[in-house]
Amino acid sequence: MDGLLIDSEPLWQQAADEVLQQYHQKLTTKQYETTTGLRTKEFIEHWFNHFKLAEHLQPKAVDEIIELVKEKVQKHPTIMPGVQHIIEYFLRKDFSIGIATSSPRSLADVVIDMMGIRKILGAISTAEHLPYGKPHPQVYINCAAALVVPPTECICFEDSFNGVIAAKAARMKCVVVPSGHLANDARWGAADLKISSLQNFNDLLMQHLIM
Repeated sequence: MDGLLIDSEPLWQQAADEVLQQYHQKLTTKQYETTTGLRTKEFIEHWFNHFKLAEHLQPKAVDEIIELVKEKVQKHPTIMPGVQHIIEYFLRKDFSIGIATSSPRSLADVVIDMMGIRKILGAISTAEHLPYGKPHPQVYINCAAALVVPPTECICFEDSFNGVIAAKAARMKCVVVPSGHLANDARWGAADLKISSLQNFNDLLMQHLIM
């Protein structure tokens, strides 16, 4: 969802910056990118441990980041290029469509309703209350189960490396759509296919995936 359906990654980074500033800390863009795709709880645990910040402050920081992101998404919604194309493409082929996200359900609901796509979703799976989030595959396994489709018959679209690992560990085909400045990262070789935009997905690439 984040970074693939909506351009929310800059908003997550802004929210994280605002919260970490309260503790006189700031992440570089490179540092932030190493934890893209993690749940907010894991993101905060990682960086609070890195900066040696008090553990008891973590739950408050998590809640603050999530609320800030919800506010920012509602104020500055930016749907990613090709979203309408990819949804219509798979609806024409009678695919079931689901969302598997590390974000909390409350944020997923905000985005889904903002985009008006609830009626076409067969499943909404979040890692919010799972023992492990991405790169663990459980959120994808749960989504496939809710769709009543074997994971091996699923195609996942991702934009983060942690998400790619999760999808592949779930035994799904994975198409990665990385941010432009990360397009040449060698790690995307872990995905089955890399494209620059959802708009570029077509029958030829579909055949490549299912061969």
